[in-house]
Amino acid sequence: MGNVDSKLNFRKAVIQLTTKTQPVEATDHAFWDQFWADTATTVQDVFALVPAAEIRAVREESPSNLATLCYKAVEKLVQGADSGCPSEKERQIVLNCIRLLTRILPYIFEDADWRGFFWSTVPGDDDDDGARPLAESLLLAVSDLLFCPDFTVQSHKRTAEDIQSIDSCEYIWEAGVGFAQSPPLNYTHDLNRTELLKLLLTCFSEAMYLPPSADNILNPWVTFFCATDNRHALPLFTSLLNVVCAYDAVGYGIPYNHLMFSDYREVLVEHAVQVLIVTLEHEAGPAAPVGPDNLFVNYLSRIHREEDFSFILKGLARLMTNPLIQTYLPNSAKKIRFHQELLVLFWKLCDFNKKFLFFVLKSSDVLDVLVPILFYLNDARADQSRVGLLHIGVFILLLLSGERNFGVRLNKPYSVRVPMDIPVFTGTHADLLIVIFHKIITSGHQRLQPLFDCLLTIVVNVSPYLKSLSMVAANKLLHLLEAFSTNWFLFSASQNHHLVFFLLEVFNNLIQYQFDGNCNLVYAIIRKRNIFHQLANLSSDPATIHKVERDNVLSKSSHIVLVTYTCFSRCYCERREMLVLLAPTGLSCCLVPVAIDKLTEKAQVSEDGTMVCLQHMTIDQNVHSPQHTPSPQHTPSPQSLAVLSWKSKLPLQTIMRLLQVLVPQVEKICIDKGLTDESEILKFLQHGTLVGLLPVPHPILIRKYQANAGTAMWFRTYMWGVIYLRNVDPPIWYDTDVRLFEIQRI
Repeated sequence: MGNVDSKLNFRKAVIQLTTKTQPVEATDHAFWDQFWADTATTVQDVFALVPAAEIRAVREESPSNLATLCYKAVEKLVQGADSGCPSEKERQIVLNCIRLLTRILPYIFEDADWRGFFWSTVPGDDDDDGARPLAESLLLAVSDLLFCPDFTVQSHKRTAEDIQSIDSCEYIWEAGVGFAQSPPLNYTHDLNRTELLKLLLTCFSEAMYLPPSADNILNPWVTFFCATDNRHALPLFTSLLNVVCAYDAVGYGIPYNHLMFSDYREVLVEHAVQVLIVTLEHEAGPAAPVGPDNLFVNYLSRIHREEDFSFILKGLARLMTNPLIQTYLPNSAKKIRFHQELLVLFWKLCDFNKKFLFFVLKSSDVLDVLVPILFYLNDARADQSRVGLLHIGVFILLLLSGERNFGVRLNKPYSVRVPMDIPVFTGTHADLLIVIFHKIITSGHQRLQPLFDCLLTIVVNVSPYLKSLSMVAANKLLHLLEAFSTNWFLFSASQNHHLVFFLLEVFNNLIQYQFDGNCNLVYAIIRKRNIFHQLANLSSDPATIHKVERDNVLSKSSHIVLVTYTCFSRCYCERREMLVLLAPTGLSCCLVPVAIDKLTEKAQVSEDGTMVCLQHMTIDQNVHSPQHTPSPQHTPSPQSLAVLSWKSKLPLQTIMRLLQVLVPQVEKICIDKGLTDESEILKFLQHGTLVGLLPVPHPILIRKYQANAGTAMWFRTYMWGVIYLRNVDPPIWYDTDVRLFEIQRI
């Protein structure tokens, strides 16, 4: 009965607040204590007993009462942080204030007139701390409470400790980076930490209520929390990172244990990784706004010990691989749901700490991250609600593919069978990557069309280092070329020929640099040689182009060659397509993407293996000079001129020379020996050589990921969209006026 009475009293206090038209004095302690001192409500109770309509009503009709409620709740948190919450009653007051602020803050942020409220000082407060804005007092109190002995951390002493004088570096939550001791698990501490982290996320979520903009706008909450004013910045960053990377969802692997026992650590880990990726938001480059250093980014970029890198990589790989686990007993192994946040964290680690990126690439451990990413891409390819997941996965692979070691690592045989609906093959991780990319392009959702050139750029980047493609992968590449080189596709959009250039560059790299081991690819090229001959003899007369354009208008087929490809800039700038994330509750967030036309910069690999950055150039600029020009007697149409321009620069010389040399040899050996078995032909090609017969090898061009304001905005939008959908218990931002992305109810 006590708990029911407690809820009833709390509800009465809320009703009193909403019905009072006159301001309630801050000194009326009896009234304000009803919200936290005399109640024992859970966070779910608070969300149920404080309806959104009533919060908005107080905000509009009794603004001074809402302001006093926020001020008094923050005041209680500051008092709790100062005293160290020695009694159970004080801890309950602190928890009630945390839950109340988590409920109210989104409604403060959605109103532009209220957004600056927390950054104002409390009127009439003459204390030294009175000069501090309310937001700063709140954030500092939360930081203190995250290292409060016997509330969120294990006390080291038998007597009460002064929270203001303790060294919080001794209370880091988990062993790992920079900390060797693993404190005993305490589910109460985990629950209290989780509630504080939810409040932190809510504070940082002001970004959700601002419209999407390519301008770099500093989040004042994150900026202050990660600045030197926060004396707990280092231990908190370390605690969050270690808790995430040390978490083992499976444990001893007892079947169905997750159905019998609640795992409070998982909830903490999920919120820890969300707070981590939000605080690690940092803009770089000339357009970056000037502000204090983000200590979280600083600490992350300075990690350098190999044992720390190994701990981080193994932890992230273990968690990313978790959803792939297969057991004989259905649903017996626990599956985590926060893999999208892990991908964002991995991205930020590689982007901010180049030493970590090189560590990842110097061993085969990178494949432990690659396989789950490919699994996610394949699994989500046909689901429009997970287009954002495909983008982040492709961005990570693009970043990795800009380094030579990634291509080299892909040559490791792929032996671990992950449950994916792809053709069976025996080969390497490179084969796996190509097979899945082919699947995404040919059977993915139509919203993925802007990713086609990004997918092929990754294949181009790694192609000079792939020693031996399987027959399955070789045929997939030829199938893509066949699809993209049809008249219908080439003439249906001005940028479509770029895909053909990418694929030809892949073939040229493999022939020029890895001919010896790629007999399967050479055989596939010989078998499909008509594709290359048709490209070389492509008709560019206006009548043909006009007929294709007319047929395009009439045709509605969904086959891959009848899907008009649109380049990044055209899709993102002109069409403003939406990315959709689907929530398990039937909600979806439409994320407005951003222009990514300057996603890469080119680097040329020199003979000693180093890379030299090149000036930006189009595909047409780095291929051979025109083979012919139109006759002066005829004046071609603009479309015909455009086709002539790129057709004359198709890099077909190497492949045509290969066909010229090898096709007669293969035909002769087939006739002489009566061969009908392709294995004998492959054996012949395997021992063949084209030394001295091919054109001079072209320089290796690598297109490296280049950070820009557009991709930074995309990541911010995607990250907050994921966090919005993941926080459904309680639904912190549900039914509020979010402006960073659109909400669709399904």
